[in-house]
Amino acid sequence: MLPVRRPPRILPLVVLLLGALLAGCGPRPAGSAGTAGREVRRAVADWSRAVPEALAGIPLTDWAYEVSSVRRDGDRALATARLRYRLAGYDTAPEESAREVELVREGGTWRVGADRPAPGALPQLWDQGPVSVATGTHSLVLGGAGQSAGTLREIAAEADRAVPAASAARPGPWAGRVVVLVPGSLDAMARLLGRPADTYRGLGAVTTGRVGAGPAPADRVVVNPEGYAGLGAEGRRIILTHEVTHVATRAATSAATPLWLSEGFADWAAYRGASTPPAQAAPALARAVRRGELPGELPRTEDFAFGGDPDAAARAYEGAWLACRLIAAEWGERALVDLYGRAGREPLETALRATLGVDRAGLTAAWQESLREELR
Repeated sequence: MLPVRRPPRILPLVVLLLGALLAGCGPRPAGSAGTAGREVRRAVADWSRAVPEALAGIPLTDWAYEVSSVRRDGDRALATARLRYRLAGYDTAPEESAREVELVREGGTWRVGADRPAPGALPQLWDQGPVSVATGTHSLVLGGAGQSAGTLREIAAEADRAVPAASAARPGPWAGRVVVLVPGSLDAMARLLGRPADTYRGLGAVTTGRVGAGPAPADRVVVNPEGYAGLGAEGRRIILTHEVTHVATRAATSAATPLWLSEGFADWAAYRGASTPPAQAAPALARAVRRGELPGELPRTEDFAFGGDPDAAARAYEGAWLACRLIAAEWGERALVDLYGRAGREPLETALRATLGVDRAGLTAAWQESLREELR
């Protein structure tokens, strides 16, 4: 895992903020079906017609709970439901969340008493407390409990600068706007994403979303408030531009896209136009090259994993950036963009020959030579 002292390289966490829909197992308690079940479903439907006042300010639309099962025990009932909603102006398809809704019957009428994530499902930001909102020209920033309005405005301003930078690096159609979530703490971020806190310690931000084209909820850039706070102005700019570039390239990214290309491209966009020397921006790889440890191949998917040797992960991200930097310098920025698009649709060897006129071995040799020259 990379330390906060330098702009961290981010492994895009391509996760969907969707939980598994869990139905009740075993025989249903008496009264779970029939009239009572219909009354409970109707009560949930009536209750969910209005977005909760606590979420005022968030541009939510198409807010609805769809009940899949009801378990009743006397004057209490538990409904399993799926919440669907969109962020107006950002999501082209509904975001979904598996929920568990508690109801009580009072005076012959069912009333919703509690709503929470279903067992095993990921929480929504508002499950962790009050949510604050900051809106930028190209960004929507949602802050978790404890986040200040000033912090959210600063992040919105940085995201607004990152969007045109990502667009300039990869000309082409995309939404041109971004949703940023800022949980209240590192632990809150970990719960939101369903991973241990150590997964994100030292990272500035990650991106969640679905790869490929087609209608989908907008990607969410999730800021680690502790890691982000430890960065300087330049580090924050690089982090958000990197993550926004992942959002901008999502439709062109598939399971076939090599991780070195997707991560390297995002860093190339973030460092594009900067005057930072390669040896300064890639210190871990520079140290290795000076020790005579020149990489034998382009970074592999497993090289980017966090949780092991942080220096090794840093070398993978730095090597990926320098590979994309080399392609842009030697073959042109247009060739790099075309390679990215083709690599998501066809084998890498085919994409390389079509865009650069070399095979993987040829690119690797050119990359190794550039590392010798730039990092010595």
